[in-house]
Amino acid sequence: MSLYSVLPIILLLIQLMFIVRAILRPQREPASRVAWIVVIALLPGLGVMAYILLGETSIGRRRVTRLNQAKSALQSATVTPWPEQIPERFSQLFQFGQSVNGFAPVAGNTGQLLPADGMIAAMVADMDAATEHIHLIFYIWLTDHSGLQVVEALKRAAARGVACRAMADCLGSRGMIASPHWQAMQDAGVQVAVALPIGNPLLRPFHGRIDLRNHRKIVVIDRSITYCGSQNCADAEFLVKAKYAPWVDAVMRFTGPIAQQNHFLFKSDWMAQTGDDLTDYLPPIANTHIGQGVVAQVIGTGPTQPYAAMPEMFTTLMFAARRELVITTPYFVPDEAMQAALCATARRGVSTTVIFPQRNDSWIVEAASHSYYEELLAAGVQIYEFVGGVLHTKSLTLDGEMTLIGSANLDRRSFELNFENNILFFDAALTQEMRQRQREYLEHSQLVTLEMVAQWPVHRRLWNNTIAMLGPLL
Repeated sequence: MSLYSVLPIILLLIQLMFIVRAILRPQREPASRVAWIVVIALLPGLGVMAYILLGETSIGRRRVTRLNQAKSALQSATVTPWPEQIPERFSQLFQFGQSVNGFAPVAGNTGQLLPADGMIAAMVADMDAATEHIHLIFYIWLTDHSGLQVVEALKRAAARGVACRAMADCLGSRGMIASPHWQAMQDAGVQVAVALPIGNPLLRPFHGRIDLRNHRKIVVIDRSITYCGSQNCADAEFLVKAKYAPWVDAVMRFTGPIAQQNHFLFKSDWMAQTGDDLTDYLPPIANTHIGQGVVAQVIGTGPTQPYAAMPEMFTTLMFAARRELVITTPYFVPDEAMQAALCATARRGVSTTVIFPQRNDSWIVEAASHSYYEELLAAGVQIYEFVGGVLHTKSLTLDGEMTLIGSANLDRRSFELNFENNILFFDAALTQEMRQRQREYLEHSQLVTLEMVAQWPVHRRLWNNTIAMLGPLL
């Protein structure tokens, strides 16, 4: 039997092997399994290669092992009594949040919604006052004015003897990592690490999916101060995508025991990436304000968490709304359950509003998002599009009393491919600050109506729906 006669049989067996792998892969929607089976079957060779590159969400066995070891070693830091002031109807929301990371809600916090352009100034001030440590992670860290302000603050802190650790995503912060400033920080005594390094693109698929990213934005200072929101370490002009500027973000500064939950995420990421053992480094500070202040809880998700953790968090909040639900997100590619939950929330009489940017920096996401408009509008969801920059804020407010803020978008990349960090909190006053910011967004937005969508030409609808069909593959 010649090689030419055997080769088709070998290729067929390889196809069948990957089809079986796609069917057996856990935590996948049925639509995603069907889509991959079709791609592998209809595109011999190319379909298999596409599955190898994009079909699974492994970050590599070595990293998974180290991350699980880090989480196990640090887990005792999350043991804390539940605050008594949580209303019964919100208790189950925090209960679900605890199922994600093991973090219980904690009281004794203060929170401040920073001015739209105030994160870097506030952060640098806290860094200059640090006496113990500065730990931070950014997905995008640019060598612009804001990025270099943080570089210099880290160098000043290290010179004072403050322990400084800085991590940046390999892809999102590639300019900073390749710049002289990265080496200058190391020379000044700042410990640096690159999250999810790509290395050789041809060999990278054998060590985990190449487009998995650490999308977190975490800053923890002296175990008691933390920042959470959508802003990367960059100017609002965002020079790498200047034609879409400005980037409009929202960031909150928290003090109190919630900082230690963000610190847990940082330490687990650092330990998994570097192999350093931070298990006993800077143990948690005792919480002496159990019955006071903002009740908050960190929600950290990623490829090593169950796929449904983040979308289920969103849908759980949607179903809990009684009067009002307001969401802002730049990227909207929901799964079927989330789309249904959002529609159901509006249909049962809850005032449901979502705000998207009118112009998106991703044409793929923009087209996919538009494919969901008609169903949302028909259900009674109010859709607004922000004009004058990319509305990058990721926020959800619930009945004017609860808020979810952080790095996660309502899209499949945030659900499955990115490491994300959010904070869920219960506090009417702080939530009203977030609601006021959302109202300001609405003042700069245009209402989208069902009549407007109905007038879209056929070729636009065809394009939007075709792009949306690729969602389960990605």
